[in-house]
Amino acid sequence: MSRVCELTGKGVLVGNNVSHANNKTKKRFLPNLNTVTLISDKLDKSFRLKVSAAALRSVDHKGGLDSFLMTTRDEKLPPKALKIKKELIKFNQLPDPEHTS
Repeated sequence: MSRVCELTGKGVLVGNNVSHANNKTKKRFLPNLNTVTLISDKLDKSFRLKVSAAALRSVDHKGGLDSFLMTTRDEKLPPKALKIKKELIKFNQLPDPEHTS
């Protein structure tokens, strides 16, 4: 089970604990991950994701999961988020049954 955000790809960083005597010991800086259920308005589906607190604030700031994924470049998204984005794009390209005569 890796400690990586499934929306932004933020992961574990490595650094040093430095004591007052300047002794250095390795330290892992873990991201603040939370398991949340995010709902896609357009797909009418919910997705259970491990998301960092910063990514959760970004999703809220952008106006939801759909708009967050659509405004983020593909290179910055991890595979699971990219799969949801491709599903959204495919859904947007389908003709709307209500407006077709």
